[in-house]
Amino acid sequence: MTQHPSAPERAVPAKVDSTVPHSARIWNYWLGGKDNYSVDQEAGDAFREVFPGITDLARGSRAFLGRAVRHLAAEAGIRQFLDIGTGLPTAHNTHEIAQGVAPEAHVVYVDNDPLVLAHARVLLTSTPEGATAYVDADLHDPATVLREASRTLDLTQPVALTLMQVSGHIADYDEARRIVGALMAALPSGSYLAFNDSVDTNKANVEATRLYNESGAAPYRLRSPQQLAGFFDGLELVDPGVVPLDDWRPEPGAARPSGDVIALCGVARKP
Repeated sequence: MTQHPSAPERAVPAKVDSTVPHSARIWNYWLGGKDNYSVDQEAGDAFREVFPGITDLARGSRAFLGRAVRHLAAEAGIRQFLDIGTGLPTAHNTHEIAQGVAPEAHVVYVDNDPLVLAHARVLLTSTPEGATAYVDADLHDPATVLREASRTLDLTQPVALTLMQVSGHIADYDEARRIVGALMAALPSGSYLAFNDSVDTNKANVEATRLYNESGAAPYRLRSPQQLAGFFDGLELVDPGVVPLDDWRPEPGAARPSGDVIALCGVARKP
């Protein structure tokens, strides 16, 4: 794992395989983080060589998360957040944004990566009025996710479910829709889904993903714009709807990368 120059060498957490590239660590590398190994850097560089836009995608996804959480806390009045597929902690995590607006906000992070678990203490800071928790669970098992989340969240009150670049880890589209549907079905009226994922319309991204999936890492599935829009079926989309990452309520003066659409995002309310 790369380290800050002055940081002591840390032991590799149990169950972490540092010989195979891992999506959370590669994502951390693309974001400029330090919690990755040389195998992740090599895979990230190989992906970026074929598809240079991946860095913009990673940063754009993170920026969308921040804008969505800020909107949900400040404008929609949401005080509970369920962040699944947390990834490795970086700056401006969900609880920092939500509690910056509403100190009483409760946030539950969910991931099943042992390295994320090892760093979860970074995510467990909280305002005195609020709460944060980390659940070691798999998106494929929504019942466990909901049961463990209910220890911190009141699932009879509105919750914002955030899924950022994680649905592609579920190979079968129908299963992915079923899992997201099961999570939303367990949440009350007035809850929200904030979601983004990559589309299969950019040839360079498709090729880079194909090569990545052959590297031994857990495969990722790109999907069509129509399939991604399907995750919002039955929900009330918040303006501007399902749009490219940088088109969802951009900050004034924000840089807008040009080129093909590489990911779609949206926020929607459960009626």
